[in-house]
Amino acid sequence: MTAKKGDFVQVHYTGRLRDGSTFDSSEGREPLAFELGSGQMIPGFDAAVHGMNIGDKKEAVIDANEAYGQRSEEMFITFRLDEVPADLNPEVGMQLMLQQPDGSPLPVVVAQVTDEVLVLDANHPLAGQDLIFEIELVAIGQ
Repeated sequence: MTAKKGDFVQVHYTGRLRDGSTFDSSEGREPLAFELGSGQMIPGFDAAVHGMNIGDKKEAVIDANEAYGQRSEEMFITFRLDEVPADLNPEVGMQLMLQQPDGSPLPVVVAQVTDEVLVLDANHPLAGQDLIFEIELVAIGQ
């Protein structure tokens, strides 16, 4: 069987950055299951799995534009310090969770703290990075 759009697939994978560091892996866990072409995965990962057969293994180099996109200055959020809860002592690199207007969570990282403002980075942590995946297709369902 060949994986095609609409199939439910299961894969084992290891994701690395260009420097060789691993950022995620299914090693020691159940395979990752998703519907191919449904938008659940980054476009480049979907494209890499499409056309694979059960048991196939491949390395896929996914350009940042087909992964989490480029880093965007529009994803930086600035707050005046008097808008920040008094019990929060923000430090650069600290991870925080904001709530979007629709109630969904928005993970952010403290990018800058001055005497007057707090700047938060809402870019995905892997934005701007090319990703390298070792992928093994282990199952295809309908």
